[in-house]
Amino acid sequence: MKHVMQTLKRMGVFLSCTALAVTMAGPAGIYVRAAQTPEEIRRTADALNAENQAPNGAESDTPGKETLSRITLSVGDGQKTPTYKAGDKKAELKINVANSGNTDAQNVRISPVVQKPEEWPFEMDQLNYDQDLGMISAGKQAAAVWGSDADGKLTVRSDVTGKSYKLIFKITYDDGKQTYETEKYVFVRTEAKKSSSSGSSGDKPSGGTASGSGSKPSGGAASGSGSKPAGDASSGGTGGGSAQGDDEIPSGGVYNSEPVASGGSGGASSDAPADASVPRVIVTGFDTAPATVKAGDDFRLTIHLKNTSKKTAVRNMLFDLQAPASGADEAAEAPAFLPTSGSSSIYLEGIPAGGTKDISIELNSRADLIQKPYSITMGMLYENKNAEQFESQSSLAIPVTQEARFEFSDIQIMPDTAEIGEEANITCSIYNLGRVKMYNVKVGFEGDAIEGQELFLGNLESGATGMVDGIVTALAESYEENNCRLVMSYEDDAGNMKETKQEFTMTVTQPVDDMVMADDFPVTDEEEPGGHTGLIIALIAGIVLAGGIAAVVIIRRRKKKSDREEEEWFDEVERSAEDEPGES
Repeated sequence: MKHVMQTLKRMGVFLSCTALAVTMAGPAGIYVRAAQTPEEIRRTADALNAENQAPNGAESDTPGKETLSRITLSVGDGQKTPTYKAGDKKAELKINVANSGNTDAQNVRISPVVQKPEEWPFEMDQLNYDQDLGMISAGKQAAAVWGSDADGKLTVRSDVTGKSYKLIFKITYDDGKQTYETEKYVFVRTEAKKSSSSGSSGDKPSGGTASGSGSKPSGGAASGSGSKPAGDASSGGTGGGSAQGDDEIPSGGVYNSEPVASGGSGGASSDAPADASVPRVIVTGFDTAPATVKAGDDFRLTIHLKNTSKKTAVRNMLFDLQAPASGADEAAEAPAFLPTSGSSSIYLEGIPAGGTKDISIELNSRADLIQKPYSITMGMLYENKNAEQFESQSSLAIPVTQEARFEFSDIQIMPDTAEIGEEANITCSIYNLGRVKMYNVKVGFEGDAIEGQELFLGNLESGATGMVDGIVTALAESYEENNCRLVMSYEDDAGNMKETKQEFTMTVTQPVDDMVMADDFPVTDEEEPGGHTGLIIALIAGIVLAGGIAAVVIIRRRKKKSDREEEEWFDEVERSAEDEPGES
Protein backbone atom coordinates (compact mmCIF):
# COMPACT_ATOMS: atom_id res chain seq x y z
CA MET A 1 0.00 0.00 0.00
CA LYS A 2 2.86 2.36 0.86
CA HIS A 3 4.46 1.69 -2.53
CA VAL A 4 1.17 2.55 -4.34
CA MET A 5 0.86 5.88 -2.46
CA GLN A 6 4.43 6.89 -3.36
CA THR A 7 3.78 6.03 -7.02
CA LEU A 8 0.60 8.17 -7.10
CA LYS A 9 2.43 11.08 -5.46
CA ARG A 10 5.21 10.95 -8.04
CA MET A 11 2.64 10.87 -10.89
CA GLY A 12 0.91 13.98 -9.48
CA VAL A 13 4.16 15.92 -9.30
CA PHE A 14 5.07 14.78 -12.82
CA LEU A 15 1.72 16.02 -14.25
CA SER A 16 2.07 19.39 -12.43
CA CYS A 17 5.53 19.95 -13.88
CA THR A 18 4.33 18.94 -17.33
CA ALA A 19 1.58 21.59 -17.19
CA LEU A 20 4.14 24.21 -16.13
CA ALA A 21 6.45 23.18 -18.95
CA VAL A 22 3.98 24.00 -21.70
CA THR A 23 3.38 27.57 -20.39
CA MET A 24 4.92 29.81 -23.06
CA ALA A 25 7.01 32.89 -22.32
CA GLY A 26 5.48 36.31 -23.06
CA PRO A 27 6.17 40.03 -22.75
CA ALA A 28 7.31 41.76 -19.58
CA GLY A 29 5.32 40.72 -16.54
CA ILE A 30 4.23 37.34 -18.02
CA TYR A 31 5.37 34.04 -16.48
CA VAL A 32 8.05 32.26 -18.53
CA ARG A 33 8.65 28.55 -19.15
CA ALA A 34 10.44 26.66 -16.31
CA ALA A 35 11.36 23.42 -18.11
CA GLN A 36 11.51 22.35 -21.70
CA THR A 37 12.70 18.75 -22.02
CA PRO A 38 11.40 15.50 -20.49
CA GLU A 39 14.75 15.07 -18.74
CA GLU A 40 14.45 18.48 -17.12
CA ILE A 41 10.87 17.71 -16.12
CA ARG A 42 11.97 14.44 -14.51
CA ARG A 43 14.82 16.11 -12.64
CA THR A 44 12.56 18.88 -11.41
CA ALA A 45 9.94 16.38 -10.24
CA ASP A 46 12.57 14.36 -8.35
CA ALA A 47 14.01 17.47 -6.75
CA LEU A 48 10.62 18.73 -5.63
CA ASN A 49 9.63 15.31 -4.33
CA ALA A 50 12.88 14.88 -2.43
CA GLU A 51 13.64 18.36 -1.12
CA ASN A 52 10.28 20.20 -1.49
CA GLN A 53 12.19 23.45 -2.18
CA ALA A 54 12.14 26.33 -4.73
CA PRO A 55 14.71 26.20 -7.57
CA ASN A 56 17.06 28.70 -5.89
CA GLY A 57 17.13 26.81 -2.65
CA ALA A 58 14.69 29.15 -0.90
CA GLU A 59 11.65 27.67 0.72
CA SER A 60 8.59 27.87 -1.52
CA ASP A 61 5.43 29.47 -0.20
CA THR A 62 3.54 26.31 -1.12
CA PRO A 63 5.27 22.96 -0.48
CA GLY A 64 5.76 20.94 -3.66
CA LYS A 65 5.19 23.95 -5.97
CA GLU A 66 7.88 25.63 -8.15
CA THR A 67 8.28 29.43 -8.13
CA LEU A 68 7.89 30.65 -11.74
CA SER A 69 10.45 33.10 -13.07
CA ARG A 70 9.27 36.43 -14.47
CA ILE A 71 10.59 39.77 -15.77
CA THR A 72 8.63 42.99 -15.17
CA LEU A 73 10.07 46.21 -16.60
CA SER A 74 8.78 49.72 -15.87
CA VAL A 75 10.04 53.21 -16.68
CA GLY A 76 10.16 56.46 -14.74
CA ASP A 77 9.51 54.93 -11.30
CA GLY A 78 10.10 57.50 -8.56
CA GLN A 79 11.00 60.25 -11.04
CA LYS A 80 9.43 63.69 -11.19
CA THR A 81 8.13 64.98 -14.52
CA PRO A 82 10.96 67.03 -16.06
CA THR A 83 10.35 70.45 -17.61
CA TYR A 84 12.29 71.74 -20.64
CA LYS A 85 12.49 75.35 -21.80
CA ALA A 86 12.19 76.25 -25.48
CA GLY A 87 15.58 76.71 -27.09
CA ASP A 88 17.58 75.15 -24.23
CA LYS A 89 20.76 73.67 -25.73
CA LYS A 90 21.95 71.83 -22.63
CA ALA A 91 19.01 69.57 -21.96
CA GLU A 92 19.27 66.01 -20.65
CA LEU A 93 16.60 63.27 -20.64
CA LYS A 94 17.02 60.55 -18.01
CA ILE A 95 14.65 57.56 -17.84
CA ASN A 96 14.95 54.90 -15.13
CA VAL A 97 14.18 51.33 -16.24
CA ALA A 98 13.35 49.02 -13.31
CA ASN A 99 12.98 45.23 -13.19
CA SER A 100 10.47 44.31 -10.50
CA GLY A 101 10.43 40.62 -11.50
CA ASN A 102 12.38 37.74 -9.97
CA THR A 103 14.53 36.93 -13.03
CA ASP A 104 17.35 38.96 -14.55
CA ALA A 105 16.56 40.83 -17.78
CA GLN A 106 19.47 40.45 -20.19
CA ASN A 107 20.53 42.57 -23.18
CA VAL A 108 18.09 45.37 -22.32
CA ARG A 109 17.81 47.94 -25.10
CA ILE A 110 15.60 51.04 -25.05
CA SER A 111 14.85 53.36 -27.97
CA PRO A 112 12.36 56.23 -28.45
CA VAL A 113 9.47 55.71 -30.88
CA VAL A 114 9.14 58.93 -32.92
CA GLN A 115 6.60 58.74 -35.74
CA LYS A 116 6.42 62.50 -36.35
CA PRO A 117 9.08 65.12 -35.48
CA GLU A 118 6.51 67.30 -33.71
CA GLU A 119 5.92 64.51 -31.18
CA TRP A 120 9.56 64.79 -29.96
CA PRO A 121 10.35 68.03 -28.05
CA PHE A 122 14.06 67.94 -28.95
CA GLU A 123 15.89 68.72 -32.15
CA MET A 124 16.51 65.59 -34.23
CA ASP A 125 20.27 66.09 -34.50
CA GLN A 126 21.28 62.42 -34.14
CA LEU A 127 20.71 59.43 -36.40
CA ASN A 128 20.28 56.91 -33.60
CA TYR A 129 18.87 57.39 -30.11
CA ASP A 130 19.02 53.74 -28.96
CA GLN A 131 20.47 53.02 -25.49
CA ASP A 132 21.99 49.67 -24.42
CA LEU A 133 21.48 49.02 -20.71
CA GLY A 134 22.95 45.50 -20.57
CA MET A 135 21.56 43.29 -17.81
CA ILE A 136 19.08 44.56 -15.20
CA SER A 137 19.03 42.20 -12.25
CA ALA A 138 15.80 41.26 -10.52
CA GLY A 139 14.73 44.07 -8.21
CA LYS A 140 17.25 46.52 -9.68
CA GLN A 141 17.06 49.43 -12.13
CA ALA A 142 19.27 51.13 -14.70
CA ALA A 143 19.20 54.66 -16.14
CA ALA A 144 18.98 55.50 -19.82
CA VAL A 145 20.42 58.97 -20.44
CA TRP A 146 20.07 61.07 -23.58
CA GLY A 147 22.11 64.28 -23.66
CA SER A 148 25.00 63.19 -21.44
CA ASP A 149 28.27 65.09 -21.62
CA ALA A 150 29.84 62.21 -23.53
CA ASP A 151 27.12 61.97 -26.18
CA GLY A 152 26.35 65.67 -26.44
CA LYS A 153 23.50 67.64 -24.90
CA LEU A 154 20.00 67.74 -26.34
CA THR A 155 18.54 70.94 -27.82
CA VAL A 156 14.91 71.71 -26.99
CA ARG A 157 12.94 72.84 -30.02
CA SER A 158 12.32 76.57 -30.08
CA ASP A 159 8.68 76.15 -31.15
CA VAL A 160 7.46 74.09 -28.19
CA THR A 161 4.29 75.72 -26.91
CA GLY A 162 4.11 74.85 -23.23
CA LYS A 163 2.22 71.60 -23.58
CA SER A 164 3.08 68.14 -22.22
CA TYR A 165 4.63 65.58 -24.56
CA LYS A 166 4.01 61.84 -24.39
CA LEU A 167 7.31 60.06 -25.09
CA ILE A 168 6.99 56.41 -26.13
CA PHE A 169 9.89 53.97 -25.76
CA LYS A 170 10.38 50.46 -27.15
CA ILE A 171 12.22 48.07 -24.84
CA THR A 172 13.70 44.74 -25.95
CA TYR A 173 15.31 42.16 -23.64
CA ASP A 174 15.69 38.41 -23.14
CA ASP A 175 15.88 35.85 -20.33
CA GLY A 176 18.68 33.82 -21.88
CA LYS A 177 16.27 31.68 -23.86
CA GLN A 178 13.77 33.93 -25.57
CA THR A 179 13.63 37.58 -26.68
CA TYR A 180 10.78 39.90 -25.65
CA GLU A 181 9.59 43.36 -26.66
CA THR A 182 7.32 45.88 -24.93
CA GLU A 183 6.40 49.58 -25.15
CA LYS A 184 6.31 52.05 -22.25
CA TYR A 185 5.78 55.82 -22.10
CA VAL A 186 6.47 58.85 -19.90
CA PHE A 187 5.35 62.49 -19.97
CA VAL A 188 7.55 65.60 -20.00
CA ARG A 189 6.58 69.26 -19.77
CA THR A 190 7.81 72.17 -21.89
CA GLU A 191 7.88 75.92 -21.48
CA ALA A 192 7.47 78.28 -24.42
CA LYS A 193 9.78 81.23 -25.01
CA LYS A 194 9.50 84.18 -22.67
CA SER A 195 9.20 87.64 -24.12
CA SER A 196 12.60 89.32 -24.35
CA SER A 197 10.95 92.73 -24.49
CA SER A 198 9.33 94.06 -21.36
CA GLY A 199 7.02 96.21 -23.42
CA SER A 200 6.64 98.66 -20.51
CA SER A 201 3.04 99.37 -19.82
CA GLY A 202 1.75 100.52 -23.22
CA ASP A 203 -0.92 97.98 -24.01
CA LYS A 204 -0.07 95.26 -21.52
CA PRO A 205 -2.91 94.73 -19.05
CA SER A 206 -2.33 95.05 -15.32
CA GLY A 207 -3.64 91.56 -14.65
CA GLY A 208 -1.81 88.47 -15.96
CA THR A 209 1.67 88.10 -17.35
CA ALA A 210 2.96 86.95 -20.68
CA SER A 211 3.40 83.19 -20.69
CA GLY A 212 4.99 82.68 -24.10
CA SER A 213 3.74 81.89 -27.56
CA GLY A 214 0.71 79.65 -27.50
CA SER A 215 0.40 79.61 -23.70
CA LYS A 216 -2.46 80.91 -21.69
CA PRO A 217 -1.59 84.00 -19.60
CA SER A 218 -1.08 83.03 -15.98
CA GLY A 219 -3.42 85.73 -14.80
CA GLY A 220 -7.13 85.87 -15.45
CA ALA A 221 -8.57 86.77 -18.84
CA ALA A 222 -7.93 90.44 -19.43
CA SER A 223 -9.12 92.75 -22.14
CA GLY A 224 -6.59 92.89 -24.95
CA SER A 225 -4.12 90.38 -23.46
CA GLY A 226 -5.25 87.04 -24.80
CA SER A 227 -8.99 87.07 -24.38
CA LYS A 228 -11.49 88.65 -26.66
CA PRO A 229 -12.19 92.19 -25.51
CA ALA A 230 -15.46 92.70 -23.78
CA GLY A 231 -18.13 93.98 -26.09
CA ASP A 232 -16.72 92.22 -29.17
CA ALA A 233 -18.60 89.00 -28.62
CA SER A 234 -21.36 88.27 -31.07
CA SER A 235 -23.71 85.40 -31.59
CA GLY A 236 -23.77 82.87 -34.36
CA GLY A 237 -20.50 81.80 -35.88
CA THR A 238 -18.46 84.63 -34.32
CA GLY A 239 -16.02 83.67 -31.62
CA GLY A 240 -16.09 85.25 -28.22
CA GLY A 241 -15.51 84.60 -24.56
CA SER A 242 -12.35 84.21 -22.53
CA ALA A 243 -9.78 81.59 -23.28
CA GLN A 244 -9.60 78.47 -21.15
CA GLY A 245 -6.70 76.61 -22.72
CA ASP A 246 -6.47 74.93 -26.12
CA ASP A 247 -8.56 71.93 -25.07
CA GLU A 248 -11.20 73.98 -23.25
CA ILE A 249 -12.05 76.73 -25.72
CA PRO A 250 -15.85 76.91 -25.88
CA SER A 251 -17.61 76.31 -29.15
CA GLY A 252 -17.16 79.42 -31.30
CA GLY A 253 -14.61 80.82 -28.82
CA VAL A 254 -11.22 82.50 -29.35
CA TYR A 255 -7.96 82.46 -27.36
CA ASN A 256 -5.07 84.91 -27.88
CA SER A 257 -1.56 84.53 -26.47
CA GLU A 258 0.90 87.25 -25.49
CA PRO A 259 3.18 88.48 -28.28
CA VAL A 260 6.83 87.50 -28.09
CA ALA A 261 9.65 89.60 -29.47
CA SER A 262 11.60 87.34 -31.80
CA GLY A 263 14.39 89.70 -32.88
CA GLY A 264 14.88 91.54 -36.15
CA SER A 265 17.21 94.16 -37.54
CA GLY A 266 16.03 96.69 -35.01
CA GLY A 267 16.18 94.30 -32.08
CA ALA A 268 15.05 95.47 -28.69
CA SER A 269 16.82 98.76 -29.29
CA SER A 270 17.56 101.02 -26.39
CA ASP A 271 16.96 103.88 -28.81
CA ALA A 272 13.25 103.10 -28.88
CA PRO A 273 11.08 105.94 -27.62
CA ALA A 274 10.16 105.82 -23.95
CA ASP A 275 6.49 105.70 -24.85
CA ALA A 276 6.92 102.80 -27.32
CA SER A 277 4.59 99.88 -26.67
CA VAL A 278 4.42 96.20 -27.62
CA PRO A 279 1.97 95.91 -30.49
CA ARG A 280 -0.54 93.19 -29.81
CA VAL A 281 -2.57 91.71 -32.64
CA ILE A 282 -5.53 89.72 -31.38
CA VAL A 283 -8.43 87.85 -32.92
CA THR A 284 -11.68 89.50 -31.91
CA GLY A 285 -13.91 86.92 -33.56
CA PHE A 286 -14.60 84.94 -36.69
CA ASP A 287 -17.41 84.06 -39.06
CA THR A 288 -18.04 81.03 -41.27
CA ALA A 289 -20.03 80.89 -44.49
CA PRO A 290 -22.27 78.99 -44.27
CA ALA A 291 -22.85 79.72 -40.59
CA THR A 292 -23.12 76.00 -39.79
CA VAL A 293 -20.07 73.97 -40.78
CA LYS A 294 -21.05 70.44 -41.81
CA ALA A 295 -18.58 67.56 -41.92
CA GLY A 296 -17.41 66.98 -45.48
CA ASP A 297 -18.42 70.44 -46.76
CA ASP A 298 -16.39 73.48 -47.87
CA PHE A 299 -16.71 76.72 -45.93
CA ARG A 300 -15.16 80.16 -45.87
CA LEU A 301 -13.48 81.24 -42.62
CA THR A 302 -13.22 84.99 -42.02
CA ILE A 303 -11.08 86.06 -39.05
CA HIS A 304 -11.42 89.54 -37.51
CA LEU A 305 -8.11 91.08 -36.33
CA LYS A 306 -7.37 94.10 -34.17
CA ASN A 307 -4.14 95.96 -33.37
CA THR A 308 -4.67 96.90 -29.73
CA SER A 309 -1.75 99.35 -29.66
CA LYS A 310 -2.83 102.99 -29.88
CA LYS A 311 0.59 104.21 -31.03
CA THR A 312 2.36 101.45 -32.93
CA ALA A 313 1.36 100.16 -36.36
CA VAL A 314 2.29 96.65 -37.49
CA ARG A 315 3.25 95.48 -40.97
CA ASN A 316 4.61 92.57 -43.01
CA MET A 317 2.20 90.17 -41.33
CA LEU A 318 2.16 86.40 -41.93
CA PHE A 319 -0.55 84.10 -40.55
CA ASP A 320 -0.33 80.31 -40.55
CA LEU A 321 -3.38 78.19 -39.72
CA GLN A 322 -2.95 74.65 -38.41
CA ALA A 323 -5.79 72.28 -37.53
CA PRO A 324 -5.28 69.22 -35.31
CA ALA A 325 -5.25 65.71 -36.79
CA SER A 326 -8.71 64.34 -36.03
CA GLY A 327 -11.34 61.98 -37.32
CA ALA A 328 -13.26 58.80 -36.57
CA ASP A 329 -10.33 56.66 -37.68
CA GLU A 330 -7.75 56.59 -34.88
CA ALA A 331 -4.96 56.00 -37.39
CA ALA A 332 -5.92 59.02 -39.47
CA GLU A 333 -3.20 61.66 -39.77
CA ALA A 334 -4.98 64.29 -41.87
CA PRO A 335 -5.97 67.58 -40.17
CA ALA A 336 -9.61 68.27 -39.38
CA PHE A 337 -9.58 71.22 -41.85
CA LEU A 338 -7.57 71.59 -45.05
CA PRO A 339 -7.41 74.49 -47.52
CA THR A 340 -9.49 73.84 -50.62
CA SER A 341 -6.61 75.22 -52.69
CA GLY A 342 -3.20 76.73 -52.04
CA SER A 343 -1.51 76.79 -48.64
CA SER A 344 -2.69 77.48 -45.13
CA SER A 345 -0.63 80.70 -44.89
CA ILE A 346 -2.12 84.18 -45.33
CA TYR A 347 -0.18 87.43 -45.90
CA LEU A 348 -1.43 90.85 -44.80
CA GLU A 349 0.39 94.11 -45.53
CA GLY A 350 -0.31 95.69 -42.16
CA ILE A 351 -2.74 97.07 -39.59
CA PRO A 352 -2.53 100.70 -38.40
CA ALA A 353 -2.41 101.58 -34.72
CA GLY A 354 -5.79 100.80 -33.16
CA GLY A 355 -7.04 99.51 -36.51
CA THR A 356 -8.86 96.33 -37.56
CA LYS A 357 -8.58 94.04 -40.58
CA ASP A 358 -10.12 90.79 -41.78
CA ILE A 359 -8.43 87.80 -43.39
CA SER A 360 -10.22 84.91 -45.11
CA ILE A 361 -9.45 81.38 -46.28
CA GLU A 362 -11.46 78.62 -47.98
CA LEU A 363 -11.37 75.37 -46.00
CA ASN A 364 -12.81 71.87 -46.22
CA SER A 365 -13.82 69.86 -43.18
CA ARG A 366 -13.18 66.12 -43.14
CA ALA A 367 -16.25 63.96 -43.75
CA ASP A 368 -15.52 61.62 -40.83
CA LEU A 369 -15.29 64.29 -38.14
CA ILE A 370 -17.23 63.68 -34.96
CA GLN A 371 -19.78 66.36 -34.12
CA LYS A 372 -17.96 68.74 -31.75
CA PRO A 373 -15.92 71.98 -31.81
CA TYR A 374 -12.45 71.72 -33.42
CA SER A 375 -9.61 74.08 -32.58
CA ILE A 376 -7.55 75.85 -35.24
CA THR A 377 -4.23 77.31 -34.10
CA MET A 378 -3.18 80.46 -35.94
CA GLY A 379 0.43 81.60 -35.60
CA MET A 380 1.14 85.28 -36.30
CA LEU A 381 4.45 86.88 -37.34
CA TYR A 382 4.70 90.66 -37.78
CA GLU A 383 6.98 93.64 -37.15
CA ASN A 384 6.79 97.28 -36.18
CA LYS A 385 8.22 100.30 -38.00
CA ASN A 386 11.66 99.68 -36.46
CA ALA A 387 11.70 96.17 -38.00
CA GLU A 388 11.42 94.56 -34.58
CA GLN A 389 9.79 91.16 -35.09
CA PHE A 390 7.01 89.73 -32.94
CA GLU A 391 5.15 86.48 -32.89
CA SER A 392 1.98 85.37 -31.13
CA GLN A 393 -0.65 82.71 -31.39
CA SER A 394 -4.43 82.48 -31.32
CA SER A 395 -6.85 79.57 -31.27
CA LEU A 396 -10.33 79.38 -32.77
CA ALA A 397 -12.92 76.78 -31.80
CA ILE A 398 -15.04 75.96 -34.88
CA PRO A 399 -18.09 73.77 -34.22
CA VAL A 400 -18.65 71.02 -36.78
CA THR A 401 -21.99 69.25 -37.20
CA GLN A 402 -22.77 65.85 -38.67
CA GLU A 403 -25.97 65.40 -40.63
CA ALA A 404 -28.13 62.48 -39.51
CA ARG A 405 -28.19 59.76 -42.19
CA PHE A 406 -30.69 56.92 -42.06
CA GLU A 407 -32.67 54.50 -44.23
CA PHE A 408 -36.01 52.66 -44.01
CA SER A 409 -36.36 48.99 -44.85
CA ASP A 410 -39.30 47.82 -46.99
CA ILE A 411 -42.58 48.57 -45.23
CA GLN A 412 -44.58 45.37 -44.61
CA ILE A 413 -48.42 45.55 -44.41
CA MET A 414 -50.56 42.65 -43.09
CA PRO A 415 -52.99 42.46 -44.75
CA ASP A 416 -52.25 44.83 -47.61
CA THR A 417 -55.98 45.04 -48.43
CA ALA A 418 -58.51 45.82 -45.70
CA GLU A 419 -62.17 46.72 -45.47
CA ILE A 420 -63.34 49.93 -43.87
CA GLY A 421 -63.19 49.54 -40.11
CA GLU A 422 -60.61 46.75 -40.16
CA GLU A 423 -57.06 46.99 -38.78
CA ALA A 424 -53.70 46.29 -40.43
CA ASN A 425 -50.20 45.74 -38.96
CA ILE A 426 -47.38 48.02 -40.27
CA THR A 427 -43.75 46.93 -39.66
CA CYS A 428 -40.33 48.14 -40.87
CA SER A 429 -36.79 48.91 -39.65
CA ILE A 430 -34.93 52.25 -39.37
CA TYR A 431 -31.14 52.09 -39.85
CA ASN A 432 -29.04 54.95 -38.38
CA LEU A 433 -26.21 55.13 -40.95
CA GLY A 434 -24.81 58.46 -39.75
CA ARG A 435 -22.16 59.32 -37.17
CA VAL A 436 -24.52 61.13 -34.80
CA LYS A 437 -27.12 59.99 -32.31
CA MET A 438 -30.80 60.52 -33.06
CA TYR A 439 -32.76 61.58 -29.97
CA ASN A 440 -36.45 61.01 -29.07
CA VAL A 441 -37.33 59.17 -32.28
CA LYS A 442 -41.09 58.99 -32.89
CA VAL A 443 -43.06 57.31 -35.71
CA GLY A 444 -46.66 58.00 -36.79
CA PHE A 445 -48.94 57.23 -39.75
CA GLU A 446 -51.03 59.56 -41.87
CA GLY A 447 -53.29 59.38 -44.95
CA ASP A 448 -56.93 59.94 -46.00
CA ALA A 449 -57.70 56.21 -45.80
CA ILE A 450 -56.05 55.33 -42.43
CA GLU A 451 -55.34 56.46 -38.90
CA GLY A 452 -52.93 55.07 -36.28
CA GLN A 453 -51.30 55.69 -32.90
CA GLU A 454 -47.87 57.38 -32.61
CA LEU A 455 -44.96 55.12 -31.59
CA PHE A 456 -42.01 56.26 -29.41
CA LEU A 457 -38.70 54.52 -30.23
CA GLY A 458 -36.42 56.53 -27.91
CA ASN A 459 -32.78 57.36 -28.78
CA LEU A 460 -31.10 55.68 -31.76
CA GLU A 461 -27.30 55.40 -31.52
CA SER A 462 -25.04 55.63 -34.55
CA GLY A 463 -25.08 52.28 -36.33
CA ALA A 464 -28.17 51.06 -34.43
CA THR A 465 -31.48 49.76 -35.80
CA GLY A 466 -34.94 50.88 -34.67
CA MET A 467 -37.98 48.59 -35.09
CA VAL A 468 -41.38 49.99 -36.10
CA ASP A 469 -44.41 47.83 -35.28
CA GLY A 470 -47.73 49.69 -35.39
CA ILE A 471 -51.47 49.18 -36.00
CA VAL A 472 -53.57 51.36 -38.33
CA THR A 473 -57.33 51.39 -38.88
CA ALA A 474 -58.91 51.70 -42.37
CA LEU A 475 -61.19 54.75 -42.57
CA ALA A 476 -62.21 55.27 -46.19
CA GLU A 477 -62.19 53.41 -49.48
CA SER A 478 -58.96 53.97 -51.42
CA TYR A 479 -57.23 52.22 -54.32
CA GLU A 480 -54.54 54.81 -55.13
CA GLU A 481 -50.80 54.12 -54.97
CA ASN A 482 -48.70 55.78 -52.23
CA ASN A 483 -51.87 56.85 -50.44
CA CYS A 484 -50.34 56.46 -46.94
CA ARG A 485 -47.22 57.88 -45.22
CA LEU A 486 -44.99 56.82 -42.35
CA VAL A 487 -43.84 59.98 -40.52
CA MET A 488 -40.63 59.87 -38.42
CA SER A 489 -39.50 62.78 -36.21
CA TYR A 490 -36.32 63.11 -34.09
CA GLU A 491 -34.09 65.69 -32.37
CA ASP A 492 -30.42 66.41 -33.14
CA ASP A 493 -27.66 67.21 -30.60
CA ALA A 494 -28.77 70.85 -30.49
CA GLY A 495 -32.38 69.89 -29.70
CA ASN A 496 -33.70 70.88 -33.14
CA MET A 497 -36.73 68.86 -34.24
CA LYS A 498 -36.53 67.26 -37.71
CA GLU A 499 -39.06 65.21 -39.65
CA THR A 500 -39.08 62.88 -42.63
CA LYS A 501 -41.82 60.91 -44.43
CA GLN A 502 -41.87 57.54 -46.19
CA GLU A 503 -44.80 56.68 -48.52
CA PHE A 504 -46.49 53.28 -48.82
CA THR A 505 -49.68 51.85 -50.40
CA MET A 506 -52.64 50.24 -48.63
CA THR A 507 -55.88 49.24 -50.43
CA VAL A 508 -59.13 49.90 -48.54
CA THR A 509 -62.44 48.43 -49.83
CA GLN A 510 -66.13 48.66 -48.92
CA PRO A 511 -67.47 45.98 -46.55
CA VAL A 512 -69.47 43.07 -48.15
CA ASP A 513 -72.53 43.83 -45.92
CA ASP A 514 -73.16 47.07 -47.81
CA MET A 515 -73.85 45.34 -51.18
CA VAL A 516 -77.42 45.45 -52.64
CA MET A 517 -79.34 42.10 -52.66
CA ALA A 518 -82.24 41.24 -55.11
CA ASP A 519 -84.08 37.83 -55.37
CA ASP A 520 -81.15 36.21 -53.53
CA PHE A 521 -78.88 37.31 -56.39
CA PRO A 522 -76.44 40.14 -55.71
CA VAL A 523 -76.93 43.19 -57.88
CA THR A 524 -74.07 45.68 -57.29
CA ASP A 525 -74.15 49.36 -58.15
CA GLU A 526 -71.82 48.75 -61.09
CA GLU A 527 -74.17 46.12 -62.60
CA GLU A 528 -77.42 48.18 -62.50
CA PRO A 529 -76.60 50.54 -65.39
CA GLY A 530 -75.16 47.77 -67.54
CA GLY A 531 -78.31 45.66 -68.66
CA HIS A 532 -80.03 44.25 -65.52
CA THR A 533 -78.02 41.08 -65.30
CA GLY A 534 -79.88 39.93 -62.18
CA LEU A 535 -83.29 40.34 -63.89
CA ILE A 536 -82.17 38.32 -66.88
CA ILE A 537 -81.01 35.53 -64.62
CA ALA A 538 -84.39 35.59 -62.85
CA LEU A 539 -86.29 35.41 -66.17
CA ILE A 540 -84.22 32.47 -67.33
CA ALA A 541 -84.94 30.68 -64.08
CA GLY A 542 -88.66 31.38 -64.50
CA ILE A 543 -88.67 30.00 -68.02
CA VAL A 544 -86.93 26.85 -66.89
CA LEU A 545 -89.43 26.45 -64.08
CA ALA A 546 -92.42 26.99 -66.43
CA GLY A 547 -91.03 24.46 -68.89
CA GLY A 548 -90.76 21.92 -66.11
CA ILE A 549 -94.33 22.51 -65.03
CA ALA A 550 -95.57 22.21 -68.63
CA ALA A 551 -93.70 18.94 -69.04
CA VAL A 552 -95.38 17.51 -65.95
CA VAL A 553 -98.84 18.57 -67.16
CA ILE A 554 -98.30 17.03 -70.61
CA ILE A 555 -97.09 13.77 -69.11
CA ARG A 556 -100.09 13.58 -66.81
CA ARG A 557 -102.50 14.26 -69.71
CA ARG A 558 -100.93 11.58 -71.84
CA LYS A 559 -101.20 9.10 -68.97
CA LYS A 560 -104.90 9.89 -68.49
CA LYS A 561 -105.55 9.44 -72.20
CA SER A 562 -103.74 6.12 -72.19
CA ASP A 563 -105.75 4.90 -69.21
CA ARG A 564 -108.99 5.90 -70.92
CA GLU A 565 -108.11 4.07 -74.14
CA GLU A 566 -107.17 0.97 -72.19
CA GLU A 567 -110.51 1.03 -70.36
CA GLU A 568 -112.45 1.38 -73.57
CA TRP A 569 -110.62 -1.60 -75.05
CA PHE A 570 -111.52 -3.83 -72.06
CA ASP A 571 -115.19 -2.78 -72.36
CA GLU A 572 -115.25 -3.72 -76.04
CA VAL A 573 -113.80 -7.17 -75.30
CA GLU A 574 -116.45 -7.84 -72.69
CA ARG A 575 -119.23 -6.89 -75.07
CA SER A 576 -117.87 -9.17 -77.76
CA ALA A 577 -117.82 -12.09 -75.33
CA GLU A 578 -121.46 -11.60 -74.40
CA ASP A 579 -122.60 -11.56 -78.04
CA GLU A 580 -121.09 -15.00 -78.90
CA PRO A 581 -123.56 -18.08 -78.71
CA GLY A 582 -122.89 -20.62 -75.97
CA GLU A 583 -121.80 -24.23 -76.64
CA SER A 584 -124.43 -27.01 -76.96
